[in-house]
Amino acid sequence: MGYAIQRGGTCTVAAIDEIVSKHRVRRLSAMLEASLWVAGGLAIAQALHMLPAMPASYAIGVWTFIGGALLGLGAWVNGACVFGAIARFGSGQWAYTLTPIGFYAGCASLGSVFPGSAAMKLATPSPLLQFALASALAFIAYALVRMLRARPALRGDDGRFAGPAALAGRVGKKVWSPHAATIVIGITFVATLLLAGRWAYTELLADLAHGMAGGIGVRVALFAALLLGAVYGGWTAGRFSSERVTPAQMARCFAGGVLMGWGTLLIPGANDGLILIGLPLLRPYAWLAFATMCGSIAAALLIARALTAKRAAVPGVGVH
Repeated sequence: MGYAIQRGGTCTVAAIDEIVSKHRVRRLSAMLEASLWVAGGLAIAQALHMLPAMPASYAIGVWTFIGGALLGLGAWVNGACVFGAIARFGSGQWAYTLTPIGFYAGCASLGSVFPGSAAMKLATPSPLLQFALASALAFIAYALVRMLRARPALRGDDGRFAGPAALAGRVGKKVWSPHAATIVIGITFVATLLLAGRWAYTELLADLAHGMAGGIGVRVALFAALLLGAVYGGWTAGRFSSERVTPAQMARCFAGGVLMGWGTLLIPGANDGLILIGLPLLRPYAWLAFATMCGSIAAALLIARALTAKRAAVPGVGVH
């Protein structure tokens, strides 16, 4: 999963920047496809009675939108969302080690900064799991169509299917397409969820901040594997370059982590949890929070661009 995040450059900030700068939704649609593959995996597991207990839904309120806005603002300040921070770490940008530290600090300080902000849990069942068999069959049909459409890419110049060595070479490409990366992320997330339960590093940090971390050994091991996979992805792609850390970068990553920690608990859910759990389970609060996060990132990018253009237009003022 870490390898795929690094090779695909998976990041919500990058996805929104692509929309703002290039008017393309390729990266964002790829992230939503990850949700689709998770939804299919969860539906199949539920139909086979293999799915562990899923997190509750939450009521929509003003904190949902404030949390989504803070999550997006934090990701912009950080320069990457919680996915993107893993990819940056895998490229040797060590300042991003401050992001999870800031995230932990944000989670630990939420009660004093936003008192009375706890979201109300709902007992509303997930429509996906209520109709698990129908959802599973629909997803299987989609996956088959997706595989058939991918068949030309698996053929060589002679029209025959590529052998294992050729396929391994394609998998080893320095940069994966966003859709290839997010499909791998979705599949590996479902597999690890079924094997080890909920282990996302943002949830681990939030639980540690409140002294509620169960199964900490397995969760820490999976977090370490995520980081090692990202580093291996960057190293084997020739994209790993140990970057000198500056105080400004450290401050930005720590502050971004704090903001994302606050937003995560207000929603509740970081963008990894929203994309890989909330959206697939068709939780309304998750869809609204993720949309607010994306809108917050877009607004920050547009404002920053306007300010940069204004500074450049003032005589004698350079853009550094």
